[in-house]
Amino acid sequence: MLLAIDIGNTDFTIGVFQGKKLCDTFRMRTKINRTSDEYGVFILNTLQYKGYDTKDVEDVIIASVVPAVMHSFNSAIIKYFGLTPIIVGPGIRTGIRIATTNPKETGADRIVDAVAGYELYGGPVIVVDFGTATTYDLVTEDGRFVGGVTSPGIRTSANALWQQAAKLPEIEIRKPQYILAKDTVTSMQGGLVYGYIGQTEYIIRKMKEESGLGKINVVATGGLGKMIAQETSFINYYDANLTLKGLQIIYDKQKQG
Repeated sequence: MLLAIDIGNTDFTIGVFQGKKLCDTFRMRTKINRTSDEYGVFILNTLQYKGYDTKDVEDVIIASVVPAVMHSFNSAIIKYFGLTPIIVGPGIRTGIRIATTNPKETGADRIVDAVAGYELYGGPVIVVDFGTATTYDLVTEDGRFVGGVTSPGIRTSANALWQQAAKLPEIEIRKPQYILAKDTVTSMQGGLVYGYIGQTEYIIRKMKEESGLGKINVVATGGLGKMIAQETSFINYYDANLTLKGLQIIYDKQKQG
């Protein structure tokens, strides 16, 4: 059994793999001040609650964009599972080549998403991850990660809206029936959701034009990505577990030598 762990700015997402099959997922909030015991006990208890024998965990692979939690989290895996986790970073086999100005700047989450998008959906491919930040990354047909775009995530934008404007309330992020709103809440929902659909389509179109690659698959993942993907023909596939699948693919590449 493999634990694939995606440590993001908002959540940890943990996937349980048996071979290539993703059997289960669970989450916890990302908090910098947790101890190794808190991490370890949470993971052990959750696995046991879901009916897994923790002795069956043979390996752990981690992609993290939150360096401040890594010491405690690594210690938890070593202490509670007796394993040294594989960390996605420079020097690890991925099957793609980072062809940017400074490859070391590319986040582990973007690399993992790019690997999964390329391996599962073929290249050229644009992978869009709707997270705390929304990222758009392009991988060519021959497996080169050539660049991308970073924008504020939809929830990040929403938080800024109601935190910075005193009279605007915190709202549920969902698509209203009409864009011509007759009240404050639906006007905010329309601006956030329809505005984000427009941003998504424009960025994808410009990436395709600038790359000159012709037909490019577009794969989306992440939190609110499903809502956006359902509203535009510019996204070909939505895969909620793309990042975890990418971690499993990278893990297999390490074992293949």
